[in-house]
Amino acid sequence: MKRFLMTFCLLALVCFTGSTDTRAAAEKAVTVPFELLKSGHMAVEVKVNGKGPYLLIFDTGAPMSLLTNRLAKDAKLSAGKNASAFPGLGRIGETKIDLLEVGEQKAEGINAIIMDHPTVEALGRALGKKLDGIVGFPFFARFKMTLDYQKQTMTLVPSGYKPSDSMNAMTNLMLAGPSKKTLAPAAQWGLLASKEVGDEEDGVDVKSVVPGSAAEAAGLKRGDRLLTLDGRWTDSLADLYEAASFVQPGSTVPIRIKRGDKELTLKVTPKKGL
Repeated sequence: MKRFLMTFCLLALVCFTGSTDTRAAAEKAVTVPFELLKSGHMAVEVKVNGKGPYLLIFDTGAPMSLLTNRLAKDAKLSAGKNASAFPGLGRIGETKIDLLEVGEQKAEGINAIIMDHPTVEALGRALGKKLDGIVGFPFFARFKMTLDYQKQTMTLVPSGYKPSDSMNAMTNLMLAGPSKKTLAPAAQWGLLASKEVGDEEDGVDVKSVVPGSAAEAAGLKRGDRLLTLDGRWTDSLADLYEAASFVQPGSTVPIRIKRGDKELTLKVTPKKGL
């Protein structure tokens, strides 16, 4: 069964914990124009901590918001003490936006990743646009949203829902890079996975496998496409993290992968975490 990245967002509204402020839900609706790019993406102008406007992709399939290093520097946002620098990606780290404004609609305390994502940069070059990141779930989950593609406007009504920081563990996974504590808090899998913006195919890409890890012992290789883990679909990083979190250290589970034109089933026994 084919599943799209947007599935995560639809499920996230049900599965993620958070709080509801009934007073906020009574606030007025705000209509904001968006630009429909030739790629099919929506782009909106936003302000970050009073700076801007900047043009960001408004992606209902993104589990987190992402900002370029240029924007972060301009808005005086820190990548945090655990930030690392990677060739072609700039400095990567986690930050919190005090105030994010989309039109006249505002949201406070938005978690985001600082990173020069190559797909965002390539899309901007192809379209002749200066794209400075992605507006994702931590923002739009706070609103009931109606899209009018004919007028190219979105109407945002505060729902009173404020998502908790349930993305923190997945964020740490993405930022950590290959290590012996790569995938789940209860067990060590030894792999690093990614999902590019706009990738709507089944599964996630295996970017690296830690030498001596459970993933390597199972025969997993860099470049494999991970389709399911213990029978659970892994069509997004959130799916992957959730599936892995149910597996106890020392237990052996099947993973289904695509390698080239073939689909294979491997057996993985994750190790006990530190």
